[in-house]
This record gives sequence, structure tokens and C-alpha cells, in this order.
Amino acid sequence: MRVLIADDEPVARQVLRELLEEIPGVAIAGEASSGPEAVEQVQRLEPDVVLLDLQMPGMDGFQVAGAFPGNRSPLVIFVTAYHKHALEAFDAGAIDYLLKPVRKERLEAALEKAKAHLAGISAAARPAPPPSTEPRKIVGRVGSDLHLIEPAEVIAFQAEGDLVHIITASGRYYSGHSLKVLEEKLPGGRFRRVHRSTIINTGQIRKISPLSSKRWLLRMSNGLEVVVSKRLAGVIRDETEW
Repeated sequence: MRVLIADDEPVARQVLRELLEEIPGVAIAGEASSGPEAVEQVQRLEPDVVLLDLQMPGMDGFQVAGAFPGNRSPLVIFVTAYHKHALEAFDAGAIDYLLKPVRKERLEAALEKAKAHLAGISAAARPAPPPSTEPRKIVGRVGSDLHLIEPAEVIAFQAEGDLVHIITASGRYYSGHSLKVLEEKLPGGRFRRVHRSTIINTGQIRKISPLSSKRWLLRMSNGLEVVVSKRLAGVIRDETEW
């Protein structure tokens, strides 16, 4: 696996280079210190994977990733000091997102994921990913760790003040986005805003019960209960073919 390092900070490039040299089966294809240089290096060296910093002179990481031609596009692993761009990174087609300072075990895990992709895809004829408004992963944070969650695993998003919790059967995570931003990105058929502080995954509804002539109670797969209007309960029933 040939890896290109793209980061404007010499120390950051050195750290990544030293970590890569310790990982078997990985060869360093080259290095770039700016966005335009990264694009040029990808076109000239045709690496399998690019470790791409988000903040670089000339072009940022998103612009660089968008400049790769589809049939010669390397796999992208974004490397940054900020977790707030994680959702956009996966929307842009990245296979992983590493926070600085990069830990060796996280880098190895990301490269293993890249290796799995490469095993089934020819580097010379890799198709461009189809355009989609739905995130392939939901990014949740616990401490300094980022967890990649399948959208189907999310039961609900709930806001408490400025914090937004991602609720799954396995636990709670913090989202780096507001409910408004999430509502715009999530598919409307599966996810519905049922309250100013709650978005639910309609696929996780297990029971709909009438409370009154105007309100219904939704019981989710983890026992979470949400009260909705009769009209919205009817819409959800129609959408989920209950």
C-alpha cells in the first residue's frame, strides 16, 4: 500500500512518516506541504491512500479531495486537530478521520480499513463514489475518541441546551452538530423531527399508542418514549407502512 502524506507542518509530516515506517506493508509514496502540491503529487505518483490535512495553504483538504479525478482517485484519510469537521469528511468520501496527535493504533486501524477497500477495488479503475446527501456514517464523540456509527443504529438525537446526544442501543455519544444541521443532512424518510429537541429514527419505533384525541406515544427500541401529535403519528405510520 503506497501512502502520500499531505500536511503543511513539517513536524506533523515527520510524525506520520515515522509511524508509517513502523507499519508492515506500507510504503511512503511522497509528501506534500500544500493543497496544490498534494493534487500534483496524487496525479504524478498515483498513491493508494492520502493522509490529508484539512487546513493547508492554497487549497484546504476538502478542495484537494474534490480535485482528484474519479478513475484515479486515492482513498482519503483526513488528519486534523479538530473533530468538528468529521461529518463533512465522511460526506466527502473519506474512509476515516484521525485527530492529531495521531496514535499509532488509530493509524493502523485506518490503514486496515483502506486495505480492505483496496482488496476489492482495482487502483487503476476505481469508480467515483455515487453522489449522496445521506452520511454513510454518523460521527459520535466520547472524550477525545470519535466513533463511526451506522445511521440505522441511531435510535434518536436529543438536544440538551447546546449539547446534542446521539442515542444508540450501545450508549450515548456527543454530536458536533446542532439538530438543525443534522435534520438537513439526514434522510427525511428515516429520520423525523418530532420535537424541537428530538429527532427519531422511524426504523427504531416499536410501538405507537394513543394518549388522547390529539397526542400519540411512540416507544423506541431501547424503551425511549416520545410524545407526538396525532397528525405526525399518522405521517410516521404512512411513511413506515404500519
